Amino acid sequence: MANFIPPQGLAQALVPWGTQKAQRPLVDLLVLGFLAGAYIGFAAHLATVVGTGDFAWLGMKKLAVGAVFSLGLMLVIIPGSELWTGNTLMSVSLLQRQISWKDMMRNWLLVYIGNLAGSLFLAWMIAGQTGILDGPIGVSAVKIAVAKVSQPVADSSHNLAYFFRAVGCNWLVCLAILLAMAAQDIGGKILGIFFPIMAFVASGFEHAIANMYFIPAGIFARQWPNVQAMIEPDPTVMASLNWSSMWIDNLLVVTLGNLVGGSIFVGGLYWLVYIRRADH
Repeated sequence: MANFIPPQGLAQALVPWGTQKAQRPLVDLLVLGFLAGAYIGFAAHLATVVGTGDFAWLGMKKLAVGAVFSLGLMLVIIPGSELWTGNTLMSVSLLQRQISWKDMMRNWLLVYIGNLAGSLFLAWMIAGQTGILDGPIGVSAVKIAVAKVSQPVADSSHNLAYFFRAVGCNWLVCLAILLAMAAQDIGGKILGIFFPIMAFVASGFEHAIANMYFIPAGIFARQWPNVQAMIEPDPTVMASLNWSSMWIDNLLVVTLGNLVGGSIFVGGLYWLVYIRRADH
C-alpha cells in the first residue's frame, strides 16, 4: 500500500478541500487567517535573523535563509490555519463547479485580511516593541524592506519582474501544499514543505504574505536609535519605505502574481489534466 496520495487522487482531493474552506464561518476565516499571517511572520523574522551578517558564499546564505523560512508553512499546515496564497488552489473546486465565484472571493478576501492583520501585529510586536531589532538585525530588516519598495511603480520593468517572481513563488508554495497533502505522516509533510519553500526563498521569489511582515518590520525597525546610527542615511531611499509604497510598489503586483501562480499554474493545470480529462 502506498504511503502517499498519487497525483490524480491528490488533484481530486483538492475539490472537497476547497469546498470545505468555502463553507467556513466568517469569524473562523478571520481568526485562522490572523494565525497564518503571524506564523509566516515568525518565519520571516527568523529568516531576517539568520540572514544578518556576512556569509562566505552568497548561495549558502540564501540556502540558510530559505531553510528556516520553511518553518512558516509547516506551522500553517500542520497545526492548521488559513493562508491566502495556499487558498488560491480553491480554483480547482471552482472549475469543478462545487463552489461559486462568490464563495471563493469571500474566502480569499477574509483570509487575506486576516493574514494582513496577523503579519502587521507580529511586525509591530517584534520589530517595534521587543528591542530585538535595535541593532544589526534591525538594519537587515530595514534593508530588506527598502529593497522591496525601492523601485517606483511607474517603472514597468520593476512591476513585470515582481509579477513573475510572485508567479514562481506561489507555484512552489502550492506544490509544497500538494506534497504535504500527499504525505501520510508528519515527517513526510515536513519534508514535502521544506524543499519547495527553501527553493522559492533561495531563488529570490516574492510572497505577498511574507512581505506583509518584511516591509512593516522595516518601517517599525527604523525607529530604533542603534538602527538609525548604523544604517547609512540615504533620504531618497528611506523616503521610499512607507505604508503607501508597501502597496503600490510591492503588494499589489505581488498579490496578482501569487494569484496566477497558484490558481492557474498549479490548480488550473492539475484540474485540466487529472480531473477534467479523466471525466471525458
